[in-house]
Amino acid sequence: MRVSSARGAGALVGVTMALTLTWSTSAGASADPAAEGRRAAPPVAIPVVASTNVYGDIVERIGSNRVDVVSVISDPAQDPHSYEASTRTQLELSKAKVVVENGGGYDDFIDRMLRSSGNTSADVINVVDVSGKVAPAGGELNEHVWYDVPTMDRLADRIAAALARAEPADAGTFRENAKEFKAELASLQARTDRIRADHGGTPVAVTEPVPLYLTEACGLVNRTPAAFSEAVEEGEEVSPRTLRDTLALFTGRKVEALVYNEQTAGPQTEKVKQAAEDNRIPVVSVTETLPAGRHYIGWMAANVDALQGALSR
Repeated sequence: MRVSSARGAGALVGVTMALTLTWSTSAGASADPAAEGRRAAPPVAIPVVASTNVYGDIVERIGSNRVDVVSVISDPAQDPHSYEASTRTQLELSKAKVVVENGGGYDDFIDRMLRSSGNTSADVINVVDVSGKVAPAGGELNEHVWYDVPTMDRLADRIAAALARAEPADAGTFRENAKEFKAELASLQARTDRIRADHGGTPVAVTEPVPLYLTEACGLVNRTPAAFSEAVEEGEEVSPRTLRDTLALFTGRKVEALVYNEQTAGPQTEKVKQAAEDNRIPVVSVTETLPAGRHYIGWMAANVDALQGALSR
């Protein structure tokens, strides 16, 4: 059926008006480039300061591309106990919305510099507090809590919550990332449980307390004289008698492995390492901060694998 001329003309007018309205609306939408730019701009990343790259890596895992993390101590060749913070650290702390510190006396400079920076609004996570660990009666706290898998599990939730407070719109993403990280921690815990089942009660030695939470989780028994490992940790001289007692662990083959902290190495720890090697006792090297190019889960998994390999020899 043919359309009459009148109807055709009306339709043409309607189409023309629709096209004009569409063009006008489109032109109006782009008439304010500044407003359009504001709508397209990506959100600003949450500024975070972590005392070491161990915690910095975990924050990046949970925060993904929504965080801008500065890790104060990141050199695996440096002894963290002797670190001296710089004015740049204080500047970064002054801008931070979230701060992750180890606590327990390990990185007291963070608290001091945060106070000096005038930043009173930062959400501060103290990992020793998260762990709930305290010094044993008559002893000292082992502050190296990043070697304790259950503590890292609790830390993941605390980080996700702190990031969510800083950026509520991304809370779901942070929680999901923390959940995935915790699943990997559970796999890591299962591997330490297997070592405990296979080698529980095996005596070992350490040069410094840094790996003790891990060795304890594996059911291993530390035979190192406390005076030796404490002196090494504090950077003090080991007495001749204590050194002699420690070396006897290897010459007498009283331990099955030595866990050696590369970041607090010195002449006396080198003697201990040499004694282990001379007596064909495996040496498992560990560090306090992340080695270059590594992430927390892979790093801890490598430490567990090294322990497993040493004990299975």
